[in-house]
Amino acid sequence: MQTTFPLTPPNLRFQNRFVETLPGDSDLRNSRRQVTQACYSLVKPTPVSSPALVAYSPEAAAELGLTEDDCRAPWFTELFSGNLVTSTMKPYAMCYGGHQFGSWAGQLGDGRAINLGEIINGNNRRWTLQLKGAGPTPYSRSADGLAVLRSSLREFLCSEAMHHLGIPTTRALSLILTGEQVVRDMFYDGHPKNEPGAVVCRTSPSFIRFGNFEILAARREYDLLEQLVGYTIKTDFPDLNFAPTVDTYLAWFAEVCKRTALMIAHWMRVGFVHGVMNSDNMSVLGLTIDYGPYGWLEGYEPTWTPNTTDAHGRRYCYGNQPYMAQWNLVQLANALFPIVKDEQALQEALDQYRLTFQQQWQRALRDKFGFKTTEKDDDKLISSALDLLTRTETDMTIFFRQLASLSIRETSGEALFAAISEAHYQPDELDDEYVRDMRNWLHLYRLRLLRNESEDAERRAAMNRVNPKYVFRNYLAQLAIDKVEAGDFSMVEELLELFRHPYDEQPEFSRYAVKRPEWARNRPGCSMLSCSS
Repeated sequence: MQTTFPLTPPNLRFQNRFVETLPGDSDLRNSRRQVTQACYSLVKPTPVSSPALVAYSPEAAAELGLTEDDCRAPWFTELFSGNLVTSTMKPYAMCYGGHQFGSWAGQLGDGRAINLGEIINGNNRRWTLQLKGAGPTPYSRSADGLAVLRSSLREFLCSEAMHHLGIPTTRALSLILTGEQVVRDMFYDGHPKNEPGAVVCRTSPSFIRFGNFEILAARREYDLLEQLVGYTIKTDFPDLNFAPTVDTYLAWFAEVCKRTALMIAHWMRVGFVHGVMNSDNMSVLGLTIDYGPYGWLEGYEPTWTPNTTDAHGRRYCYGNQPYMAQWNLVQLANALFPIVKDEQALQEALDQYRLTFQQQWQRALRDKFGFKTTEKDDDKLISSALDLLTRTETDMTIFFRQLASLSIRETSGEALFAAISEAHYQPDELDDEYVRDMRNWLHLYRLRLLRNESEDAERRAAMNRVNPKYVFRNYLAQLAIDKVEAGDFSMVEELLELFRHPYDEQPEFSRYAVKRPEWARNRPGCSMLSCSS
């Protein structure tokens, strides 16, 4: 039975600005339906039988003003499993639509996410707390609104890993088992089975997506569209000094474009592939949101996607991500057109995405290769290296980390090649032509570094600041899932500690800085993933 407490738990000061400012659903029934003329529906989490805390993020907790004692207290597990609703909370699910794999999908909404409310921390910063997997909402369609351990653990750990990699992201506060079983067909092959249920508490200044605006424009609810734009600017973009004018709307859209470009450049820098870049999974804050079938490039393959649903079309593969972000921004521009009514001005704002991404991506590439100075042939040298990485299965993360260790004084082709050989998945199958071409490139690279105005130690330190040693590979997630299912939470804590310092050597964790094991190549959960949760 869900408990309602008269007092807010210690150190949590709730506000409900979203629901108190914007129009909500007048129908209070928690039934699946189309919701119009509303930005949200009030709905409470579904109580669970025996919640158990698997892990929490001390850093995310500190942002909320929570201590370790708070996080270990019974009320914490009750609150963030959905069993406790305080008198100051007004839980709700947001209404939004979106384009999924290029097609308009109509109303989508928070089908298994329930926002508890907003916390104002000690630094006067706003954090929205959201439970994912906390039960059905009016937007659940034919689903049950629940989530399973495997997807919840992946989201919890990846959110925090991305934060420490320096990538804009929503955060994860806690991972809690519900004590209940959830039926899922993991492979969509007609063989559903019971899996452990779980709830993740996600935190973000805002969970507003492109799709929040798209649904209102599609329904021609233009007054509400303008109201939501105004709320978003005033709440999450205070530096724009909101005024209800077209110029303000355009300045906001240009800022969304810039933030999105920065986020995508970071994804590309570390080899992250989101996997489901639908417009309803794009945050207007430029934050990585909705960790579903994601993955990191292991073998460098620009056409790789982690999403089994996308295996044929590869719309959201690694190399397409910059273009898909732009495509989604065009959909947002289309949604804003009814209140801006200036196609040229929207295009000029949209151009900020292209310009920002090109600038940030070129800078990221130069940093990855350790170029302190600029030469006219640098782009050609970088392009040649990336082409070589596609000719044989080469681990992207390990290649760049090993490239930093190369000595500019080394003249032996054999020694230069050996410096990056750990990155090859099938070293015994390399042909003579590839070995020759890679050695030639390494010679050219070494000569370029001699003109770089930096010594090995300085360059190595700079490269290691942008090329992580540790990334959250899918097989690591699966190993942690296996342990939690067996009642052992230790690997989750170990991975949390590891990913606090992904750019550091951390020799005690060196076993996690290796290529994907061969046993994981085709094991479910270790490479490509479905959207099943």
